[in-house]
Amino acid sequence: MHRFKDLEIWKKSRLFCSEIYSITSKFPDSEKFGLTNQLRRASVSIPSNIAEGSSRKSNKDFARFLQITLGSAYEVETQLLIAFDLKFIDNDELDKLLKNLDSIIKMTSKFKSTLK
Repeated sequence: MHRFKDLEIWKKSRLFCSEIYSITSKFPDSEKFGLTNQLRRASVSIPSNIAEGSSRKSNKDFARFLQITLGSAYEVETQLLIAFDLKFIDNDELDKLLKNLDSIIKMTSKFKSTLK
């Protein structure tokens, strides 16, 4: 069992989630139940699945939760690109968010590969 609060990927993804909440608070009110909600839920899923997976007894189970984490990360990436297309975020915001997300994806993938 791993202590999720000690994992750098959990810390980084938790901060990333806060960034998503901050950015989406500026989205149009009409997106409250659309893209805003989807981005927030998917971003919360990233650190949540790391935490839940860390409680599992086997590395195989933890790796499965990290795979779900990666799926959520790619979901967030797609939704950020859509938000950019809709002009809800500008290029600088998109670049910053995608850079942070890419770092989380790489860290998660590398960590997952050590669990097998």
